[in-house]
This record gives sequence, structure tokens and C-alpha cells, in this order.
Amino acid sequence: MKAYIVGVGMTKFEKPETRDWQYWDMVKEAGSAALADAGVRYEQVQQVPVGYCFQASTAGQRAAYELGLTGVPVYNVNNNCATGSTALMMARQFVEGGIGDCVLALGFEKMARGSLGGGGSDGGAADFRTSPVARHYGIMAAAHGFEMSPPTAQIFGDAAREHMDRYGTTEAQLAAVGAKNHRHSVNNPYAQFQDAYTVDEILAARTVHRPLTKLQCSPTSDGAAAAVVVSERFVESHGLGDRAVEIVAQAMTTDTGESFASGTCIDAVGRPMSRAAAQQVYDASGYSAADLDVIELHDCFSINELLTYEALGLCGEGESGKLVESGATTYGGRWVVNPSGGLISKGHPLGATGIAQAAELTWQLRGEAGPRQVPDARVGLAHNIGLGGAAVVTLLRR
Repeated sequence: MKAYIVGVGMTKFEKPETRDWQYWDMVKEAGSAALADAGVRYEQVQQVPVGYCFQASTAGQRAAYELGLTGVPVYNVNNNCATGSTALMMARQFVEGGIGDCVLALGFEKMARGSLGGGGSDGGAADFRTSPVARHYGIMAAAHGFEMSPPTAQIFGDAAREHMDRYGTTEAQLAAVGAKNHRHSVNNPYAQFQDAYTVDEILAARTVHRPLTKLQCSPTSDGAAAAVVVSERFVESHGLGDRAVEIVAQAMTTDTGESFASGTCIDAVGRPMSRAAAQQVYDASGYSAADLDVIELHDCFSINELLTYEALGLCGEGESGKLVESGATTYGGRWVVNPSGGLISKGHPLGATGIAQAAELTWQLRGEAGPRQVPDARVGLAHNIGLGGAAVVTLLRR
């Protein structure tokens, strides 16, 4: 059974503590927008997976109750930075498995200010002896030692150092990722930041962990996103063909031995997972990287966008720095990657990010993205990754 996204919604992503709102306020705003976009009432929803990382158990119910008190099953989902796409994947599985014809996927996060910690549920835990990502940070410490910089920035920054040493990638190429995504976000009213920066300005910004500067790192953010996922018969019976975007293929992978065997941060932060998930999606859909028009990928740090180019097959191994430098991943190039501004500029409320990617692609494929519209976009791909680990790749088609 096919699954379709027929409605999406999201809040503006905000710097934590900017707005006086609770997580349930965010979900009410995003969820109501998605339902209105689909022309669906909450009473028609049969299952509700809700993604978040930094709230207590059953926070999903507390959030969803703002949309209605119908007794519908609510599932609480936590998969680190891949949480939102995991909730979306559950929604698709419910529909394709015949469990529900109309499912609402929700994702939200209300975060603390400051850098993200080592993967603990409080959003700032850096005790790697008990952290679920201790093995990943052990790879980092063995290869590079441990510095007094934020741990997530440190492991990705060390991956950037490896990429530079191995392939000749330059700091300017890393900064070009940030420059591109900040430039894209100027046209996105939902983005946390809407300022453009040059490569030189990005290089001159405060260093978080060499070679990554502040303007190459995703911020902590508050926000929510939602998607209504329905069956083909629901589309037909409710006349939603003009709203429907098909989820053609979707795959989730987790770490294998390849993540750790090389002892590199490049592999520990997930390039093998992303490559495997992308290949599964290409195999299942019959599409390849050459068929894609628009891509939303997980640029938590500029280096991860480069690693993901390689994992998705946009270029060969080690060629991603030259790819972004060439202009191939922006308007007028071969693909438009992160037209929303990506995590770097749009923001990164962990539980919402994966669904927000799907929202952006839905608008793009419907031709509703306004000044950031990718011309003639018909096939889109979303990539969302969580350290520890999960990689979710989703291919959408209009």
C-alpha cells in the first residue's frame, strides 16, 4: 500500500527562550497547520507518533492533547537527531501496513541554550562513561585526544580534519557549505537565522572546534513540525490528489562494524550508515542521485554536508569539497541542497528536524516554496542522521 504526505506544518525555529511558549504550544501550532493544509480533522487521525529528545516520557501525549482528546494511540519516539524522521517512518509504516489510513507524525524540541552535549537525555550530558555514544567518542579520543570544546562539535570537527588530511579539502570549502546554506535561509521565514555571510566572514567567525567556526555549526533551537501521512484510498476518497506527495521509498540504518573498524571520526559520525540507507532507497525506488532535483540533508556541521554528498552518491569519495565549491549544490547547479537553509541556518530542534525536512520538500515538490522554489522540482530526497546511531533517507515524488 502506498503512503502519501498530504499536509505539512511547522513553527518558525527559534533560539531557545526567545518565545514564551511550551512544547505543547509548538505542537499545537505545527500540528494545526498540517491538518489545515491537508483539510483533515484531528478526529480522522488514527495513529500519532511523536518525536522528541529532551522531555519526559509521555510528553508526546501532553503535546498531542492540544490537538484533540480522541483516545488515539500516541507513540513517544526518541532516536537522537534522527528522531523526527523516525516518527515519519513510523507513520509511513502504519499506513503501508494497513494499521491506519490517516496518521499524524509530530516532532518537537524545547532546548536549553548553549552547545549540545554528549547525547544524554538532559541535552548537556558529557559523561562519556555512561553515554550511549561513548563508543563513538572513544574512537575520537583514541585518534585525536580530547579537547575542551563541545563534544559534538569536536567529533565532527575531527572528522573535518581527517577529510582535509586525506583528501586535501580546504577550510574555504567547508565554509562554502555554511555560506550556501545561510544564503538559502534568507528566503525562508521559518528559519532561525536569515542572514547571508560570505566565505571570508564565516572563516573569521569564532572557532568552535578547528576548523569549524560558529557559522558552520547548527544551533540549539526550539520548534515543532508535523506531517499528515495517508493511504492511497484516503487520497482518492477525500479528493487530495492535488495535495499528495508520495513517499516512494524510505530506509533506516544503524551502525555496523564499518562505523568503528577504521578508527576514524569520518566513519564514527555516520558516513557508512548514510551510504547504506541511500543505497537501500535507490534500490527500492529505481532512482539514483542523478534523478534528484532537491535535497534536504543533515548539515549539523558543514563537514557532515560534505560527507553526505559522498554517501548519497552526488560525488566520489573525497570529492565533496570541490563539489560545493563548484556551485553544483545551489540554485543554477545540478542539485539544490538545503534550500531551507539546512540545520546550520534554519535551526535544529532535534525532534522536529526530520519532519521539517519533509515539510520543505513537500512545499518544493508542490511548487509552493515561494522565492526559494527550486524550478521544476519533481523528486526530492531527505537525509536525517543521529549519532549513536540512526540514518534515515526518504525519497519523495510529486
